[in-house]
Amino acid sequence: MMEFKRMCHEALEDLPVGVIWFDKDAKLFEVNKAACKYWGYSREEFLQLSIFDVNPFMKRENWADHWVAKQKDPTTFEGKHRRKNGEIFPVSITDIFVKHQGEVYSCAIITDITKNKEADRLARLADFTVQKAGDAVLWLCPKGYIKRVNEAAIDRYGYTSSEFEGLNILSISKDADETMFSNIWENLKEKKQLEFEANHYSKQGKKFSVEISAHHIQFESMEYACTIVKDITERKQKEAALRGALMEIRELKQKLEAENNYLQEEIIVENNFGEIISNSKKFQKVLTQIEQVADTASTVLVTGESGTGKELIARAIHQLSRRNARPMIKVNCAALPANLIESELFGHEKGAFTGAIDKKIGKFELANEGTLFLDEIGEMPIELQPKILRALQEGEIERVGGSSVQKVDVRIIAATNRDLPKEVKEGNFREDLFYRLNVFPIHSIPLRERKEDIPLLVSFFCEKLGNRLGRKITNIPQKVISSLMSYDFPGNVRELENLIERGIIMSKGDKLNIGSWFNPKKKVEKMEKILTLEEVQRNHIIETLKHTNWKVSGKSGAAELLAMRPTTLYSKMERLEIRRSNDVV
Repeated sequence: MMEFKRMCHEALEDLPVGVIWFDKDAKLFEVNKAACKYWGYSREEFLQLSIFDVNPFMKRENWADHWVAKQKDPTTFEGKHRRKNGEIFPVSITDIFVKHQGEVYSCAIITDITKNKEADRLARLADFTVQKAGDAVLWLCPKGYIKRVNEAAIDRYGYTSSEFEGLNILSISKDADETMFSNIWENLKEKKQLEFEANHYSKQGKKFSVEISAHHIQFESMEYACTIVKDITERKQKEAALRGALMEIRELKQKLEAENNYLQEEIIVENNFGEIISNSKKFQKVLTQIEQVADTASTVLVTGESGTGKELIARAIHQLSRRNARPMIKVNCAALPANLIESELFGHEKGAFTGAIDKKIGKFELANEGTLFLDEIGEMPIELQPKILRALQEGEIERVGGSSVQKVDVRIIAATNRDLPKEVKEGNFREDLFYRLNVFPIHSIPLRERKEDIPLLVSFFCEKLGNRLGRKITNIPQKVISSLMSYDFPGNVRELENLIERGIIMSKGDKLNIGSWFNPKKKVEKMEKILTLEEVQRNHIIETLKHTNWKVSGKSGAAELLAMRPTTLYSKMERLEIRRSNDVV
């Protein structure tokens, strides 16, 4: 709303006509300088008012009907308003209605027509008088020759009274010709009065816009046209400004509608995708995949490094699914002891094992008709994997210590930071279970590959964590953002969140301070020295083989020291390309 007000203010502040913005409750929320001048209020005073304060003729009980009616027929109309000093004055009002974030607002373009009303009155008086008229008055014969003028005409056109004598109207109305004048005269003779606009020229050749009120009269058996000529150059300029303002309003309306559509999409994303915060084009593919698979019953495997938000992706899939009326049950396969995970997943009967004093409902049953999220599925003990496979394929489970089969309707979403194809190859994960889980894979992108999201995430965490910590961070220096964006965040979004939390704790006032201890270059250099698990295994096996003088099997061999079967060690040596040539001094 603040951005909306700012745009309204900047677009219309310097217009020569009054502009006031108000909402469906008749509350004013923005005005421009001309409006303040018209009504005599300061801007601060104005923003405390409602429509009823400036338009005393509008009744509160009729406001709702008026609001609806004007949206259906937003025409220009005249009315009367009241200044701060109590004076009532006439106005011309054009209402433009703008929709922003689901709410309708009115932008009223208001012109003080006090002078116009007075000018109209003088124009009518000028029909009966010449010398006292404020506007130029010219008397024309049927041939278009000027027979008499008033003082205002002399002043406006720059001709003397004698120069006007014998001057034809076409000399000052150069855009017309004899045929046009003849047609106008015949029309005037028939209708007795005509009003039209034209361009006139002064003696010096200066062009100006005029509004002509022509009257056909007969005097002493002679025909004349008494033409009252009003200079409307200033009015034309205001009309041009008004047209420009209306065009700006239309463009603003289109922009606001586009932004509104854009904001509606953002609202949908936020409501459906939970705390997934991203503007990254790469991450849009992930969001598209979420939408594609959510409304199905298909199993989803979410892969990615730790801290990349795999659980948030799972929650977004669940919230977008037809199962969202039921809970999403989460099981962290890495956090449960191997001897308890089966009971946790499938439940157990009373007396099934020591300590099973009551029957327990497992997570599969709790998630019936809902979603079961198996986090860190790569840590699942291999002996339990066949039961998981059966539950996936057959929709059947059996409680520990039980003899009956339970039917369940569960949608499985699994997540892992492990390389499951590699785990399958090494015999740590069942191949059939992997293919059953890998129906629809989604890879969660690490933060280093979507660094454009860091400013968004920092703002989000400052608000979220600030509320929790009782701090309000509103100033995030660009230096902090630049520093954070120069870092690869091996711990991904989770590391960034922890860093921001520490920063908020350290910050004084509303300015975020992430601390001098944060050194992206130093941390990157440190991470470059960390070896992969394969590198550690390879180096350890080589060092052990050196210790045994490259004796693999048998007593005091490398296999015995490493507590491995010789065949397994030979297999690892082949896979890790370990040869005697690696033994270098």
